[in-house]
Amino acid sequence: MAFALYYFIPIIKINVNQAFFILGNVDVDLARGYILGFGIWAPVASFFLMIFQSIAAPLPAFIITFANAGLFGWVKGAILSWSSAMAGAALCFYIARFLGREFVEKLTSRTALEKVDKFFELYGKYAILIARLLPFVSFDIVSYGAGLTAMRFWPFFIATGIGQLPATIVYSYVGGMLTGTTKTFVMGLLILFALSALLVLIKQVFKDKKEEGKEIIDSN
Repeated sequence: MAFALYYFIPIIKINVNQAFFILGNVDVDLARGYILGFGIWAPVASFFLMIFQSIAAPLPAFIITFANAGLFGWVKGAILSWSSAMAGAALCFYIARFLGREFVEKLTSRTALEKVDKFFELYGKYAILIARLLPFVSFDIVSYGAGLTAMRFWPFFIATGIGQLPATIVYSYVGGMLTGTTKTFVMGLLILFALSALLVLIKQVFKDKKEEGKEIIDSN
């Protein structure tokens, strides 16, 4: 159905192609201009653009977050970015849950899903939190991957919300600064932030593993 709409309704095809171009070029100014072009419907356009990038993995979501901050202010932009990302995550989860792995592979790739499988095996219950804190781990493919596991929706959704919130706030706060050479500097800070968060989580994982091992030894 979606493919039919794309091919037979010109306005949909034009907007989808524009969205691919803007997100694929990782250009904040282009994203701002595209969203602003919808006038009073700009927040709605941004919301659906975030959902679109969720389905069309692995397009970068942080470009939309930066654009929202510049257009609507960092607080309103953060709320818009966080809520639309949550809607996109839920949609990806249920697409995978109801349509299965073969369908998801067409939206992403078999290799990408296999990497996510290993990611879940490695980090277990912390996988969602870790993935949400890292800007270079595909938000969308992780959502698809979670839907293909036995994971229940609400633990997935809550972990996504908690993990996504710090990054969304930071990205939104600095979003208005992304001009000229500031962009490179800020991206460096964001990556440093994500790595710091990851180190804290990894430390917690090892601590829990150590405690579990101790409990097994004590029980014997």
